[in-house]
Amino acid sequence: MDERTPDRGWRATRVNGPLDFSLTGILVSLGAALADAGTSIALSSHDADTILVKDEALSRAVVALEAAGHRVREEPP
Repeated sequence: MDERTPDRGWRATRVNGPLDFSLTGILVSLGAALADAGTSIALSSHDADTILVKDEALSRAVVALEAAGHRVREEPP
């Protein structure tokens, strides 16, 4: 893929935060659950932690996160 060609079809999921730096393992726990489900992700962080999941994997990602004990809620766009 050319660096100027957008990679479309990603859904952003926001991690409820901001997360304090003294908290450890939260993003690892999220990433591990998604990796175990075979879901590719991209992580972004600045003032908010965001996990990007491909559209076609979103429902599988939600199931995996909930099975790992994370709460997932849908917010209107």
